[in-house]
Amino acid sequence: MVKILTILFLFFSLTFGAVNINRANSAQLQTLYGIGPAKAEEILKYRKSHGAFNSVDELVNVKGIGPKTLKKLKSQASIR
Repeated sequence: MVKILTILFLFFSLTFGAVNINRANSAQLQTLYGIGPAKAEEILKYRKSHGAFNSVDELVNVKGIGPKTLKKLKSQASIR
């Protein structure tokens, strides 16, 4: 069931809009390019300790996300 919901979320995210990195849970973050379970948890930890992201570019401050990954996922993520 979880796999089906994840696949449906991925489909709708790609079809209808970007993932809000300020509200997304781990499963939703994992739909972004290059983000697996470990990086999703790092994003959640960063968000918890630093507050909401002011821009998608701030993802480079998260452990494990560099400029190359950011460039590839930037169009899939939003802060709104």
